[in-house]
Amino acid sequence: MIVESIKLEHFRNYDNLDLKLDKGTNLFYGDNAQGKTNILEAVYLCGTTRSHKGSKDREVIHFGEEESHICMKIKKGEIPYRIDMHLKKNRAKGIAINKMPVRKASELIGLGNFVFFSPEDLNIIKNGPSERRRFMDMELCQLDKIYLYHLSNYNKLLIQRNKLLKDYGFYPESEPMLDVIDEQLVDHGIVLIDLRKRFVEELNHIITEIHGNLSGKKERLVLEYENHTEKEDFEKKLKESREKDIRTKLTNCGPHRDDLCFLVDEIDIRKYGSQGQQRTAALSLKLSEIEIVKQNVKDTPVLLLDDVLSELDSSRQKYLLDSIHDIQTLITCTGIDDFVSYHFRIDKLFEVIKGKVKEKKKV
Repeated sequence: MIVESIKLEHFRNYDNLDLKLDKGTNLFYGDNAQGKTNILEAVYLCGTTRSHKGSKDREVIHFGEEESHICMKIKKGEIPYRIDMHLKKNRAKGIAINKMPVRKASELIGLGNFVFFSPEDLNIIKNGPSERRRFMDMELCQLDKIYLYHLSNYNKLLIQRNKLLKDYGFYPESEPMLDVIDEQLVDHGIVLIDLRKRFVEELNHIITEIHGNLSGKKERLVLEYENHTEKEDFEKKLKESREKDIRTKLTNCGPHRDDLCFLVDEIDIRKYGSQGQQRTAALSLKLSEIEIVKQNVKDTPVLLLDDVLSELDSSRQKYLLDSIHDIQTLITCTGIDDFVSYHFRIDKLFEVIKGKVKEKKKV
């Protein structure tokens, strides 16, 4: 899969932008705070319905405007698709595929596959479990419509349940409604647990070799899925937790509490790893994400690299660049010296200055 072009209207610091992209490496360079990352954010948002930053729709609309429009053309094999996304300040986003409106944003997810890698991702190991769950959820949603369906329903039920718990002191007669929600929550939750387990097993087959290469064969990385409850026990544990849930006004049991453990030579590097180990594991995770897409959908994802090279040492820079030569990549950076020194092929070069993008002669 490749992104052929992207147009922006009133998006972040772009009033109007129309870019034609190469199927290889597209490099955007310029000083900080010029709008480089905004281009990558627009591509990811238009492909997955979500900002990699977690930004709300109203936050990406250009100051003083009521709406923003993204138009992205992609090609899967020989089949072209046009995706239009209208972002509105006070209403739900509107989405059309090949000029046909879709009822739900979730219908877009999985049409293409996108891997976003930013400096913040290098902290995924040492940060809280919510970021590691988000990694699993975003990747699985792009790969598996069944997972997307169950996650969407689980999250809606979780919001309803937590609202009931907060209001329970005023409406204790609502407990039968909790029983109904719990039954549905279990139905969706056990599927999430099962699919996450399979995903982590598949990741382990890929990440161990990648991490071994990155660490010079000095370390062995293994992922462990830390599920808060086994799927066979979810219903029972949810009932046992009811009293605590009413007291804390939160749902304390379920896959929304799960985590991903990173073990290097059986040591949990979330707690005891060095910064170098954590960053190497994060890089291994992102490179594994690319491979898992290739294996599952028999296609290549689009890779979005947001100023990552500046955060890596020279050996990891070289390994990363050597690993992405066969997929379409959009890269942001402040300078191009590292790419020149590694003789890295740049197919299209763009300079970004204050929301204006100029194509430059390749070096």
